Amino acid sequence: MARIAGRFKRVEPRSSARAYLLGLLSSVERKNCWQLAEQAGHTRPGPMQRLLRYARWDADAVRDDLRAYAADHLGTDGAVLIVDETGFVKKGRSSAGVQRQYTGTAGRIENSQVGVFLALATSRGRALIDRRLYLPELAWCNDPERRHAAGIPETVQFATKPRLAAEMIEAALDADISASWVTGDEAYGQDPHLRNALEASGIGYVMAFACSTRVRINQGRTSIRADALTGRLPAVAWQRYSAGPGAKGPRYYYRAWIRIDTGDHRHLLIRRNRTTGELAFYLCWSPTKVALAELVRVAGVRWSVEECFQAAKGQVGLDHYQVRHWISWHRHITLAMLALAFLTAVAASAAPDRPTDPHHPARSSDPITLTVPEIRHLLPVALNSPATSTTRLLPWSIWRRHHQATARRSHYRRRSADELI
Repeated sequence: MARIAGRFKRVEPRSSARAYLLGLLSSVERKNCWQLAEQAGHTRPGPMQRLLRYARWDADAVRDDLRAYAADHLGTDGAVLIVDETGFVKKGRSSAGVQRQYTGTAGRIENSQVGVFLALATSRGRALIDRRLYLPELAWCNDPERRHAAGIPETVQFATKPRLAAEMIEAALDADISASWVTGDEAYGQDPHLRNALEASGIGYVMAFACSTRVRINQGRTSIRADALTGRLPAVAWQRYSAGPGAKGPRYYYRAWIRIDTGDHRHLLIRRNRTTGELAFYLCWSPTKVALAELVRVAGVRWSVEECFQAAKGQVGLDHYQVRHWISWHRHITLAMLALAFLTAVAASAAPDRPTDPHHPARSSDPITLTVPEIRHLLPVALNSPATSTTRLLPWSIWRRHHQATARRSHYRRRSADELI
């Protein structure tokens, strides 16, 4: 909290921000303004709502502090920046950027908002360090009335998701985030402007892309589809590598790489599932010569961002917000990202030292590494917050419980009447 305290000029929003962060780190089930106000012992949710909507503070400045905090606690050699998006399913049409669109969160087209995020992944941990709310062009950018109602600034114009990713990567590099690689899925790997921007910045990338993409081999003289090229590879071209630890141990796949185009440092990386034979393709570029093992490591790190989304939504309420305004969305998301970065930093600092000598492996009696969920569950015990006591239930909270019980009774009476009919 000391990192961001200077961003709040008045004591009231500063105190509310601290209570908001503690609420996000607490065991409260739903982390919206009503529940967080109850957790903080407030008599009403007004202070939390003002914090997100009307209080004077810059969420982007807090984001900068968050980014520096994550770099200080997680930064190490071999850091990777990961770009990806996640959806927030919503009802109605008033929330900024909401429309019917595909979201991987639901696995189908849903009425939702989509946020593009940048994650920092190192051997010490991973955290979300930047965010952008995707604003659809037709439904929002060209509708002044909707923009005004949702508080979208006039300076915000339409930008594709890869363009938003490029802006976040550029900002991270300008902030001296030490990262050697960028990785992302097909939605970003297919965009040539993003790849060109990364090459101009001198940062390597390992980007997933479609099997139907054509690549050039034989010093650029031959153009061929990526999946067709796979069939020409000899058996000796495939090597067995681990993509990193999984729930059941190391994730082993067969890998092959082929030099493409006319550059010495541009490759096509192919991953083949040992059991199903399923293929995945990655376009790779590096400013200097690298080994296959390094490209495999970066490709495997990409899944860390999914773990970030899972932890952010499940532990600190990234998707629990009930706000519609552009500013409110960015403020809640930023504070949730800061809470997640704090948990990750605590987990990194609490990790026991492991022996580096392969001849002396870790013993079963050695302490285990605490995870982010475990630390989040321990925090309420350590803080011993009095607001968790049943004697601190607020009047409006009691009313809400009574109202829900009345609604359930009415529902059952209507259902019984329908059955009789």
